Amino acid sequence: MTLRRGLNALAGIAGCLAISGCVAFGTSPYAPKTATRPAPPPAGLGAPGVAQRSELSREMQAYYAKITREMEARGQLRTDVAPRDAPFGQRQLVDDFVHVALYDEYTPSGRGFVARQSVSRLRRWEKPVRMTLEFGASIPMAERTSDRAEVSAYAGQLARASTHPVSVVKSGGNFHVLFVNEDERRAIAPRLRALVPGIDAASVDAITDLPLSTYCVVFAFSEGDSAVYSQAVAVIRGEHPSALRTSCIHEELAQGLGLANDYPRARPSIFNDDEEFALLTHHDEMLLKMLYDPRLRPGMTEAEARPIIEKIAAEMMAKNS
Repeated sequence: MTLRRGLNALAGIAGCLAISGCVAFGTSPYAPKTATRPAPPPAGLGAPGVAQRSELSREMQAYYAKITREMEARGQLRTDVAPRDAPFGQRQLVDDFVHVALYDEYTPSGRGFVARQSVSRLRRWEKPVRMTLEFGASIPMAERTSDRAEVSAYAGQLARASTHPVSVVKSGGNFHVLFVNEDERRAIAPRLRALVPGIDAASVDAITDLPLSTYCVVFAFSEGDSAVYSQAVAVIRGEHPSALRTSCIHEELAQGLGLANDYPRARPSIFNDDEEFALLTHHDEMLLKMLYDPRLRPGMTEAEARPIIEKIAAEMMAKNS
C-alpha cells in the first residue's frame, strides 16, 4: 500500500508518504503476542550493540521470518526482473506511469490517512539525491555492512535507470535511510525532527506508530507547495529477514524518487500491493526513466503530461523491440 499526500508542516514542508507491505497479516495467529510498549532505548541512533532488543522485537523477527517464508511459498517476492509471463506494451506502460506518478492513493484526515484515490501532479528531485544510512544501536555490524553494500549498489542502479544523480554519502545527505528495530522506531521522533526540520506531527506519528502489517515506509518532502523534493526519510524494520529487507530497500528508495503511488494493474512491478516482485523490474526502470525525462516538469498534471508520456513510451518500446 502506498500513501502520497501534501503535508502542511511547521516550516513549510510538503511531501509524499509511501508505505509498503500493508497486507492483512496483523490478525494472523502468528503475530507476536507481546502487547506492552517497551521502554525507549537511548536517544538517537548509534554504535552496534549499545541497545538491547526487547522481547517484542525478538518476537517480531520470528513473525516476519515466517511471513516471508509463506510469501515465497505463494510465489511472491520474485527476483526475476524481466519475467516472460508478464509482458507489457506501450499502452500499459503509459497507464502504469500515469497511475503511479500522477495519482494519490491516500489523503490526510486529521492526524491520519484515508484511502481515497485522487488526482495528483508530477513530483521528483531536481538536485542530486545523496543517501545517508543510519542504524539503530541494536543493529549488528554484519547487517550494517550488508545493508550499506546493498543500498550503495542499488543507488547506482537507480541513477542509471533514472539518469538522475543518486549516490550514497557518509554525511550531509538529503535522503535518509534508517534501519531500526521496533523499540528504536517508536522512540525515533527526535531524530526525525532533526533530520527534517518542520516535519509535521502526522508524519512522525505515521512512522512511530507503524502497524505490524506495514513492512517499511518512505517520506519525500518538498518546500511549501513546490513539486520538487528536497528531503526524504525511509524507515526499514531491523527485524526483517534478508528477502523482505531487500524488497523494502528496492520499493521505498524507488518510491522516494517520485513514483509514490501503488497501482494494482502495474505488472511486472514493485509499485503495487501484491508483493509479487521483490526487485526493481525492467518495467519499473522504464517508469523511472520516464519520470526524469527532461521533457516532463515537476508540477505537471495528467492532462499536461500525458501527450509527452505517450511519446516517451513509444520511443522506449521501439528501442526495446
